[in-house]
Amino acid sequence: MDIRVLGDVVSRDRRSGATALRAAGREYDYRRFCTTAWKTGNLLRNEGVRSGMTVAVADDPAPEAVLACYGAALLGATVGFGPDALDDRTKALVVPTADLGGYDAGPRTRRVGYGEEPGDPSVAYFERDVWSENPTEPPDRVDPEDPLLRVGGGTRTHGEVLGAARTVADDWGLEPGDAVAVRASFAHPGTVAAGLVAPVLAGAVVRLPDGEGAGGGSAADYAVGGSGPEPTVDPDEVLG
Repeated sequence: MDIRVLGDVVSRDRRSGATALRAAGREYDYRRFCTTAWKTGNLLRNEGVRSGMTVAVADDPAPEAVLACYGAALLGATVGFGPDALDDRTKALVVPTADLGGYDAGPRTRRVGYGEEPGDPSVAYFERDVWSENPTEPPDRVDPEDPLLRVGGGTRTHGEVLGAARTVADDWGLEPGDAVAVRASFAHPGTVAAGLVAPVLAGAVVRLPDGEGAGGGSAADYAVGGSGPEPTVDPDEVLG
């Protein structure tokens, strides 16, 4: 398959029973991961997100943050991780419900909380609303030159992120079943390319911290950031 944009990495023919993401006792196989990414995109679309808009996502090593990145990318939106990504032009904010009060979201920004159910009915509840969404791929057209990540005052395109991810996957010889521990901030584009995209591109496993230690409390096959025993890449070396 010709993979040109991030949405191609979670297309229908990528689905399987192999593990795609493991975090804090939760596990997504490729069938569930791809389908949930589509449903997340459809939720964000219902919140008004379209191509060219920005979605701010918590810099949080949780499946919801990863799925929000993929879902927004399916729509052609630009993703920014962490509080610095939020401004008065941000269309949607996806963060833990308990942290919503710490973000100064303007009236044009739709809020989506995950974890505990929001008490405010104007806030979408990620777990409930994603579950109820249509399990189909969003139809939006996205090009490799479209921005994918918002980084400081600039952006990184789909093509740039996928190119960096391919290089990491090739350098490591990533294969299905290999586990990549993610121990660096999602706000760095190199972390997204090496830790959230390269493993999925190769059919390997993204492994997020589980509370016992970064990256699952034990050695993975490879790691992004941190100082574990595995072969490790510095995000700055991937996509600065």
